[in-house]
Amino acid sequence: MHGYSRLGPNFNPSSPPTSPPSSPRFRPTRMKPNGLISGPGISRVGGGPMKLGNFVERVVYIVIATVFRRKGVLLFAPLLYITGMLAYMGSLSLDSKVNGGERIGLEKLKGNIVEFSGGFVLNEPRLPGSLYRSPEVFERLWPFLQDEANHSTNALTTVWPTRYQRGWKPCINNSAVETELPKSNGYFIIEANGGLNQQRLSICDAVAVAGLLNATLVIPIFHLNSVWRDSSKFGDIFDEDFFIYALRNKVNVVRQLPEDVLQRYNHNISSIVNLRLKAWSSPSYYLQKVLPRLLALGAVRVAPFSNRLANTVPPEVQGLRCLANFEALRFSQPIRSLAEVMVQRMVQKSLSSGGKYVSVHLRFEKDMVAFSCCIYDGGEEEKQEMDIAREKGWRGKFRRRGRVIRPGAIRRDGKCPLTPLEVGMLLRGMGFDNSTLVYVAAGVIYKAEKYMAPLRKLFPLLETKDTLATPEELAPFQGHSSRLAALDYTVCLHGEVFVTTQGGNFPHFLMGHRRYIYGGHSKTIIPDKKKLALLFDNPDVRWETFIYQMQDMLYRSDSKGREMKKLTASLYTFPMPDCMCQEADTNTIDVNGTLKLS
Repeated sequence: MHGYSRLGPNFNPSSPPTSPPSSPRFRPTRMKPNGLISGPGISRVGGGPMKLGNFVERVVYIVIATVFRRKGVLLFAPLLYITGMLAYMGSLSLDSKVNGGERIGLEKLKGNIVEFSGGFVLNEPRLPGSLYRSPEVFERLWPFLQDEANHSTNALTTVWPTRYQRGWKPCINNSAVETELPKSNGYFIIEANGGLNQQRLSICDAVAVAGLLNATLVIPIFHLNSVWRDSSKFGDIFDEDFFIYALRNKVNVVRQLPEDVLQRYNHNISSIVNLRLKAWSSPSYYLQKVLPRLLALGAVRVAPFSNRLANTVPPEVQGLRCLANFEALRFSQPIRSLAEVMVQRMVQKSLSSGGKYVSVHLRFEKDMVAFSCCIYDGGEEEKQEMDIAREKGWRGKFRRRGRVIRPGAIRRDGKCPLTPLEVGMLLRGMGFDNSTLVYVAAGVIYKAEKYMAPLRKLFPLLETKDTLATPEELAPFQGHSSRLAALDYTVCLHGEVFVTTQGGNFPHFLMGHRRYIYGGHSKTIIPDKKKLALLFDNPDVRWETFIYQMQDMLYRSDSKGREMKKLTASLYTFPMPDCMCQEADTNTIDVNGTLKLS
């Protein structure tokens, strides 16, 4: 099988490589039959011909129309179009100042002139859900919250209906019988970048590609990320020996390149050809473009290797992803030891509720707040801090000329990180009383003393890794963000309820992992942040209305907990049916979401 994939005879490697569709932002402009131009940024008013407002627009239109009529100069169309648009943009007034920020343009909105400062809209019309007024809502509902705690049953004991607890089980094919793998086609080397779970994604995809190419995988190299700044190597975070052992029947894995290969490249891995692969590449692409290079060179490298394999691949390749993520990748012994102690402490502290606890992934760190461009209640001081953080982390990205940022619209769209107060109100409205043990997984919370106080008031039994573990226990992990994240990941994995507040790789991998170990149900609360933006913007909201909305949100989270993987979705979040099998002897749900009684 030297030189071929191990996908089997039914896979056709000669089919043309597929690439993801181009982004809608870059689809070419089209000429309509009546001679008008359509495309991104070009529109008609009232269904009639295009209205050209000024001389510059007329010139641009005439030039583009001429180009499209003369096919011989068609290649110059993009250049001429961009030149015309730049000339048009240059006609705007860009030299005045507003509140010490660069004025980048004027826009008419509902008859009002809206000014911009540093990319942020000033004096934006007030729309429901556009302001952070959650503290006002909290003060209004606090008496009802106190009274409710004395007359309610803790939702922790009844949150997930019993009939949904089972129904799916892991069924990864990893034969215990030792089998000799075919002769390798060469060595596959990757560099995993990003944080803990982005690295995890890269590792699992690398295992799948190595199996597809019949290659020997070298233990992945970890890139020192400029944001995470964690110098940990693979063996510091994951159990290297177990990883190699668990994959032994499917993919050959080695710790490092053999001496003869290293000598060929003067012991410098950077000298090995670094392939630039398309994002979300198909198996056919790998077999046609990568395999020949692997055979010719004996070793290839991909750095960085992130999102380089399509989500939709043949079952044999998906099976390798399942095996790598859910079975082969386990944390290193030091991480596992402390994490197990922390989980046991959470169970002991929650014996009154049967050892069950709630875990929350709280994304309210300074960099996350800055990146979101949302405005809270810190006034001018918050604005200055966020401006400095954005400039430090992203160097002018948010102040580029022409960029428009509307904090109110971002909040209405449900894209603002939830504050600790909002998470607390959410959970109390769902029926989790103040006796609930809550674990908060997070980095350094922005202005923690101020923003964490209401959450602690709502849930006095609140723990973090810094309170659950001693300083001496945490000392070996300090300064290593990925190792600390691994501790959070494990405690969240074993909680009865997991709450995600902002998306990202951490909750996506956790939801999939929880589905894998909890019979197909993720046991995860996914807040509807668009609805929350409206509720938390209304200080006059009635307690009964608030409870009803939170209970409905909890019900929807329960119904989505057992979601099946859609065609283009990731199995790291949706392991059914690629990594799990449906049990036939229990009450369960079929692929259409219908309850089936045994």
